[in-house]
Amino acid sequence: MPPKAEMLGLAFEAAGIIDATEDSMKVSTMRQFDRWVGGPACLVLTAFRKCGVLWHQLRKTQPTKVQRILFVKLAEQGATVLAHRAITRAVQMVGQQNVYFLVFEENRFILDLMGLIPEQNVIPIPADNFRSLLSGTILALRRLRKLHIDAAIDFEFFARSSAVLTYLSGAKVRVGLHSFAGEAAYRGDLMTHRLSYNPHIHISQMFQVMVEALKTPAKELPALSIDTPPAPSLEQAFIPTTQEVEEFKTVVESQAHTSDYSPLVLLNANASDLLPVRRWPAGRYVELARRLIERSPEVHVAFTGAADEAKHAEKLVEDVGSDRCFSLTGKTTLRQLMVLYCLADALVTNDSGPAHFATLTPIQVITLFGPETPELFGANSPRAHIIWKGIPCSPCVNAYNNRTSACRNNVCMQRITVDEVFDLLCRLCKL
Repeated sequence: MPPKAEMLGLAFEAAGIIDATEDSMKVSTMRQFDRWVGGPACLVLTAFRKCGVLWHQLRKTQPTKVQRILFVKLAEQGATVLAHRAITRAVQMVGQQNVYFLVFEENRFILDLMGLIPEQNVIPIPADNFRSLLSGTILALRRLRKLHIDAAIDFEFFARSSAVLTYLSGAKVRVGLHSFAGEAAYRGDLMTHRLSYNPHIHISQMFQVMVEALKTPAKELPALSIDTPPAPSLEQAFIPTTQEVEEFKTVVESQAHTSDYSPLVLLNANASDLLPVRRWPAGRYVELARRLIERSPEVHVAFTGAADEAKHAEKLVEDVGSDRCFSLTGKTTLRQLMVLYCLADALVTNDSGPAHFATLTPIQVITLFGPETPELFGANSPRAHIIWKGIPCSPCVNAYNNRTSACRNNVCMQRITVDEVFDLLCRLCKL
């Protein structure tokens, strides 16, 4: 690990910002770090930037010609899927070999799968713990500096850390959201092309707007005299090889204890620790599985999820109490999960990453929305089906509040009944 990163890591531990005994970082810890470390960093770098602006004005430097574009989107695979059209537009502007992406290591999978930019142009930062995060960030910034990036686009909402990374990338042109009237968290004044967040257009459209802003003089922004780009509809983009399908069929058969497991319905009962309030009550997934199994003598149900959810999933399978219900949680790589989506008939999931990248496959996806609105974050696909009650307190999570919620009783999710999910599933699977 680089000495400076080592010293920073020890300093953060001493200050109580991080816990050296933890093997991985929790989302709450990362948010705390973003606030208490990212905020002051934005302030200091903003002062430094202001001095640089004055110097450039004195020298009367020429506008930068954009030849290399960097996207900064550290987390949330689902949002990366929604950026599909925006990334495609950047490729059209400067060529595939000149588009780069800065992302957490654990989230690069979907970029490799979409294949929009070369794998070597994805610059990953490990986020297993703070020491690896710090050393990985330093190495990533060194690489970006050597690449001489012309333009960087910050796809995060109002995160301070992404604004800092966008600035330190060395890009002369930097596009990002700005809090003009204090409507969102302070993230300094590090962008050359500052945009207002529009909460009335889909986030996929907002991403496209950020790319188009590269062609607008900075002094004219945030006014942007262009038509709002259409919200793109994603078609199937993932096609597994025949070998992948045959190999994973064996995995499913070993868990289902049969080779005749169709129709297969997948249930993703968690939404990670990013936003626990998005979870539909676990007992309702159990009831849904039971009713599906009672409805058809052929249907099989499988729970999916990350490895750290395996015990919880096994308990749900036990509660269902049927040999036609089993767990694949923690038993797949992310690519195998995509293969599974190609084998299964339907997926029921809380609003989370799988709801988006499953739309790259032929599977029918039912997404249960609550604290966020599908009008902004819903998957754009003819295979995506959304259930959202739209009660007065929903959505309570948005870009302005750092996607946090004071809610401790997610009635927006509890209002979604097993009946309506079951009826929709039966129609989609023709049960």
